[in-house]
Amino acid sequence: MNIYHLSHIDLDGYGCQYLTTNCFDKIECYNANYGPEVKARLEEIINSIKRDKFIHTDSDEYIILVTDLNLTTKEANWLEKEAMAVGAKIQLLDHHGTGEKTATQFAWYKLDTTKSATLITYNWLKEHYDFDKENRYKKIVEAINAIDIWLSEDELFEFGKVGLGMISGAREINRTLFPNEDRELKLFLIDSARKYLEEENAHIKLDNNLHKLKKEFFKQKSDNTKDNLVAQFVSKLLSNEKQRLTINYRGYKGLLGYNLGNTSILGNTFLVENPDYDFYMDINYRGNFSLRSNNKLDVSKMAQEIGNGGGHPNASGGKIKEYKDSFVYSDIKKFVQEYIDEKVE
Repeated sequence: MNIYHLSHIDLDGYGCQYLTTNCFDKIECYNANYGPEVKARLEEIINSIKRDKFIHTDSDEYIILVTDLNLTTKEANWLEKEAMAVGAKIQLLDHHGTGEKTATQFAWYKLDTTKSATLITYNWLKEHYDFDKENRYKKIVEAINAIDIWLSEDELFEFGKVGLGMISGAREINRTLFPNEDRELKLFLIDSARKYLEEENAHIKLDNNLHKLKKEFFKQKSDNTKDNLVAQFVSKLLSNEKQRLTINYRGYKGLLGYNLGNTSILGNTFLVENPDYDFYMDINYRGNFSLRSNNKLDVSKMAQEIGNGGGHPNASGGKIKEYKDSFVYSDIKKFVQEYIDEKVE
């Protein structure tokens, strides 16, 4: 059985994936915020199933699982048609009332507005896959449920509140660039949080230790400040993926990051570790960009030419006023490269 699990990007959404990744051996996870990203991720899933069926002609059952996201009738019709074409089953588990109209039209659309998606998913896994016989995950599910549907009198509400901020504040890895590693961090934090639940004042202890937990995730060989550990971790990801992230400017080779922030530390770390690169560029969703170099390119001139910006020879920035954002990195890179090429012609 092959599970393709799409879920939301908050505590409840990742809570669902925390359960499924502990239930199924063969599972691919995807995440989306509301809006057009949902359809884009579903398209990725359909294409992934097509690839898998082409490579593994003897593969067994395929299940598309959607949690903590509601679909429009149009999206649901599209998904059902595409799933039938690739021979996949669909199961949607959600609690948002906005999906009520769609839920009445599809047998695979399970809607329960009285519970969080994590609790709905937990019950579904227990019913159909005999999950969690020892109730190992029961309490973390209850904590997520308490905060997600706002049961303020529940004894686990305050713990859930810390968990909510824990996930929304886990922004060290960019979701668009590195979705798998970003998800890995969040599921690690949820699993770490679960282990506090038997302690007295668990919510306070978890809150006190969030910084330590993040350092534990990012630590590789030796300890350092969290910023430096994150920079080393992300720089390694960038180095491993640099071919996919490479852009060019007037014969100089650079790397394009997206909404990574921490440009001084991260850019310098990457350039030191990759001396074959001449500059580092990070652009955010508004089109503001930061540039770094290591004495190989005067990025103040580059910033001025492509974004009416400026700064220092090794540290500059600007803005692409015509910038078009996307949640697909390849589209962002294509736009930026074409924009640079147009400016330097």
